[in-house]
Amino acid sequence: MTASALVQTLAAAAGGAAHPPGLSSCGDCEGDATVLADRPDGAVVRHGGAVAKAHAADTDRSALAVRVEVAAHPLLAGILLPPLTRPSPAGPRAVTAWPYGTPVDPADPGAAPWEEAATLLARLHAVAPGLLHGPLPPMRGPAKVARALARMRTAQPDRALTGPVERAWRCLPGWARGETAAPPARGGRLCHGDLHLGQLVRHPVPQGPWLLIDIDDLGVGDAAWDLARPAAWYAAGLLPPLVWTRFLGAYRAAGGPAVRAGGDPWPELDVPARALTVQTAALALAKSAAESRPLDEAEQVMLDSCARIAALPPELTCEASS
Repeated sequence: MTASALVQTLAAAAGGAAHPPGLSSCGDCEGDATVLADRPDGAVVRHGGAVAKAHAADTDRSALAVRVEVAAHPLLAGILLPPLTRPSPAGPRAVTAWPYGTPVDPADPGAAPWEEAATLLARLHAVAPGLLHGPLPPMRGPAKVARALARMRTAQPDRALTGPVERAWRCLPGWARGETAAPPARGGRLCHGDLHLGQLVRHPVPQGPWLLIDIDDLGVGDAAWDLARPAAWYAAGLLPPLVWTRFLGAYRAAGGPAVRAGGDPWPELDVPARALTVQTAALALAKSAAESRPLDEAEQVMLDSCARIAALPPELTCEASS
């Protein structure tokens, strides 16, 4: 399917979800459909109060169907944005429709909903997977680290830059590379799988409560993974200590089970945070190579973090992670 044909398909799906049955237009529509994202891993088009998403071409449709059912489950009300439609049964890419929500404003970092994100994660992690539609697939976070490494290798950036990333990758345990199941002590929780601020919207618009979106990586696994990206940013110096303290404090205050209730959280966060550091650095190198540009400041910080991880004594990396 060409890019233009895909947009037309999504526009039709969003329009169908936005309009009441039997009507071709609705009062809150704002002109033509709007493309919100157009990436290989997910294209999104908005029409009025609905958005339609084309999931990645290699999406496991059976697993996606389960994930969408979970998002619609009453136990996840007020945590996950519920779908408007189930995945399309045919076509080159699965398509789903969702209510439109107000995203986080990247131009106003001071208003970023870190505490709200942490509270939503704590509530998500507290839901027993056995009470949901299933069996639930594994959380896809570790698999995304492996995909990032594969993408970096395919892009073939300077080997002097990839060395620290490869060494930091090799010192992750097999479960954090998506090669084996997580050990029982680190698994069994319902996880989002790809938490960042772009995964929150306000619904109903414009000032409804914050909800989590994007269930493509949702599944059972280590709940600490959902805290790993902000933890990695904090460890690298990209997330201010005060913001990290607010995020972690809100998660603990809401009874989040991913880390101990008090004291040092890093025994639980160390491996997932290192994995997200590797993933972020690998993607940065892949993108910079594809675009024939140097790393930007934030990307270089994550690469430097990989170099620090790779330089740690074995007892603090490979042996401690096994």
